Amino acid sequence: MSHDCSIPVIAEGVYPFDARGIAKRFRHAAIFGALSALQPGETMRFCNDHDPLPLLSQIEMHFGEQVDIRYVSRQPGEIVIDFKVQQG
Repeated sequence: MSHDCSIPVIAEGVYPFDARGIAKRFRHAAIFGALSALQPGETMRFCNDHDPLPLLSQIEMHFGEQVDIRYVSRQPGEIVIDFKVQQG
C-alpha cells in the first residue's frame, strides 16, 4: 500500500505529520509535541524518508503502551507510520 504524504488525510481523527519539511535539529521535539497534543483515539500519520528506528524506541520508552505504532508503508524512501493514542 502506498501513501502520498502530500495529500491530506481525510479520515476524522487522523492528522498528517510530514517530518521531511522540519529541520533535523527540531524533528524529535516537534514529533513529541504533536504526540502529546493528541487526544485518546486520535492518530498522527507520520511521513518520513527513512525508517526512524531510534525515534520509535524513544517514543516507546516515553509513552509506553499509551501510543500504538503501526507501519502504513515501509518502502525505501517512503516511510509512513500511524501513531494512535490509546483510550484510557
